[in-house]
Amino acid sequence: MWPLANNMDKKPQRYYWQGINHKGNTFVGIREASSITSLKTELGKQGILVRKIKRANYFSAMPKLSQSAITIFCRQLATMLKAGIPLTQSFDIVANSPTSLCMRSLIEELKKEVESGRPFYEALQQRPYYFNELVCNLIACGEKSGKLEHMLDKVASYKEKIASLQQKLQKALSYPLIVVFIALSITIALLEFVVPQFQALFTSFGAELPALTQLMINLTSLLERYWLAMLMTIALLIWGLILARRYAPWFTLASDQFILKLPLIGAIISKTIIARFTQTLALCFNAGLPIVEALDAVNGISRNQVYVRAIHSIKEEVLTGQQLHLAMAKTTAFPSMAIQMIKIGEESGTLELMLIKVADFYEEGVNSSIDILMNLLEPIIMVILGLIIGGLVIAMYLPVFKLGSVV
Repeated sequence: MWPLANNMDKKPQRYYWQGINHKGNTFVGIREASSITSLKTELGKQGILVRKIKRANYFSAMPKLSQSAITIFCRQLATMLKAGIPLTQSFDIVANSPTSLCMRSLIEELKKEVESGRPFYEALQQRPYYFNELVCNLIACGEKSGKLEHMLDKVASYKEKIASLQQKLQKALSYPLIVVFIALSITIALLEFVVPQFQALFTSFGAELPALTQLMINLTSLLERYWLAMLMTIALLIWGLILARRYAPWFTLASDQFILKLPLIGAIISKTIIARFTQTLALCFNAGLPIVEALDAVNGISRNQVYVRAIHSIKEEVLTGQQLHLAMAKTTAFPSMAIQMIKIGEESGTLELMLIKVADFYEEGVNSSIDILMNLLEPIIMVILGLIIGGLVIAMYLPVFKLGSVV
């Protein structure tokens, strides 16, 4: 009996596995089990023949699954449930539709846990790398109230809106960076490959070079001699900034405050966060979550420390009995118009509707600000590129214009 007791007390280990079912579909995953044998037995009961299994180390990552795939999963599951199909059968239909290997594996695991009697939302809570706290709380409300299909549909729509806002923000921030990178690449290419050819010609003139041309030659020489040191300096600077943001809260807060004060870009980021904040709160209220739990759920919508601290402050104020709009006003992170609209919603009993209107307003504001930014950036960037490239061309040809005086 003692060996059996020891085996039962053995701590579960994480294993990475690959296998196929009777239809030839491949599945992968990482799962805890007391031994390889017990994991094979467990998977065999699900109709999966294990082809590969090994101990998952500390660095083993979960199979990659995009948030768009999770959104599609929620939408498909909602459609099946609306059609009156039971949850476990809906899992089979969604798993057999064209989907990724990782998604099929995830659905099979969820189905197994639901069939064993575990609530759907609890199965999701065991996978925080795919389903965050907000999604789990919303689905828990839907499942407990008998409106799971409605809440799955709401979650899918919410995730689509958040993804759309995120894409717009990335577009607004990435476009200037791409253009700056191209401008720097062109400048370095001219200094590295074109200028040296002209330099030999300039030397043969035997005359003093114009100041602009001499400056360009000096920059080229500096680049040739110290390019490695420059790259290392830039890399160390970036690494230092990353470490400072991670381990120095004061620096993180200061840099986030600076970002929010940038012309146009700061406004776009602020409007995006406010739109996400109000959208998430509205969805939580629709699901029946109390305001404190709703504020807990929205705490992860942004990494900007200005708003992280503001949301935490709002929650603390609400816990003392303060109204939402008054708590928001104390933070100074939210514009007065949003606060006034939420005040009207609280006083009229239409807070959820007013939150949706605020979210729509600021989402439109994000679109308008991005359009303005793009319209302003295009001519500005063209002028900057023209000045850089034009300046280099003029610097290269100035000695040629003076060639007659040398001869």
